[in-house]
Amino acid sequence: MRVNLITRPADHTKSGFGTIPLSLTIRPSCGLPGDYECPTDSASLLRLLRRQTDLPAFVLQNFERDLETPLGARLLGVDLSDSVLTDIGYFID
Repeated sequence: MRVNLITRPADHTKSGFGTIPLSLTIRPSCGLPGDYECPTDSASLLRLLRRQTDLPAFVLQNFERDLETPLGARLLGVDLSDSVLTDIGYFID
C-alpha cells in the first residue's frame, strides 16, 4: 500500500543518543480517509524504512536530516507491505 509518512517532534528533548521522539502520521497516498497516528522515535523509524522499503539512501538521508527540524519530515508515496503496516498498528481490512 502506498502511504505518506508525516512526522513531527513529540517534544523538544532527545530520548537517547541520536534519537528523537516523534509522532508519526500514516496517511493513504491516494487521498482516501484512513489517517493513523502513532508514537515512535527517529532510530526505530529509520531502521524500519531501511529494512522494509526500497527507498534510495539519499532519500533516507534527506528524511533523516529533516527529522531534526521543528516542522518534522515527510515521505510521500512510500510503498509499505500490509504486514509492515499491521506491525506498526495500521490495521488493513
